[in-house]
Amino acid sequence: MVENILAGAAVGLGLFLLFRALFPPRPGLVARLLALDSVREGDDAFRLQLISPDENVSAFRRGLGVRLAQFYAARGWEVRSVRADLTLLGRSFEGYLATKVLLAVAGLLSFPVLVGWLALIGWSISLQVPLWAALLVAVVFFFLPDLQIRRDAAVRRRDFRHAVGAFLDLVSMNLAGGRGVPEALLMAVSVGDGGGTSNWAMARIREALGNARIVGITPWQALGQLGDEINVDELRDLSAALGLVADDGAKVRTSLTARAATMRRRELAEVEGQAGERSQSMLVAQLLLCAGFVVFLSFPAAMKMLGA
Repeated sequence: MVENILAGAAVGLGLFLLFRALFPPRPGLVARLLALDSVREGDDAFRLQLISPDENVSAFRRGLGVRLAQFYAARGWEVRSVRADLTLLGRSFEGYLATKVLLAVAGLLSFPVLVGWLALIGWSISLQVPLWAALLVAVVFFFLPDLQIRRDAAVRRRDFRHAVGAFLDLVSMNLAGGRGVPEALLMAVSVGDGGGTSNWAMARIREALGNARIVGITPWQALGQLGDEINVDELRDLSAALGLVADDGAKVRTSLTARAATMRRRELAEVEGQAGERSQSMLVAQLLLCAGFVVFLSFPAAMKMLGA
């Protein structure tokens, strides 16, 4: 029964691929609208990313990822949160898609490996168990990159917010020294050249401000675009504030100081909340240890009373 299902699935997949090769699909409505918008808007449609990925992807993975990205774009799947996490981590969207597919294929390859291993040890077992096990492994492997990226991006985004608070203080100090807003932004971000946790965050902001000159936008617009790319609300709020009051240095300085103080209070509240959660988890662990010790002491007496 299982052999017939697998043979039918293979034949159906082959016929489907042959049909797609002979009759390629027409571009969808979303792809047509995007092409029309790019023609109307001209050069503004090709919005350059202010942060380029740091990941080195092989030619095979890049080619597979490009085809998968085109497949996503043709159907209008933007996955903005995933793109923001990948940009924050310095990884490419094409490499991410290729990794997901290759991991799923690796999970499916566990089916013949498991069947061969069972045949070698002499176990007579139905093929349904290895097949469903391989499908389960493929599904788990397919979603593993999402879990890893979401976890790593949460940690990096928290560190980035901490760096933004320090950046606001540095900008406020440069404004107090008599510099203008663009010069104060560039001077503040040039401080983070040393080691430390926030060095990479300052490097990201410095790269965005440097690319703003090439793209032809203002520094606060670059900060807003960077906030959109990595999904950091503090940068978007900072961009909006600087765009409104860029001509008045005193108001900018007061606003930045207040924002930095607010971010520090928020970080302190988050740290206190995490410390409380860890204290509760330690308390639960201690209670479990005490309960196990009580069971260990009372078990012999209880068994003796029951006559066992």
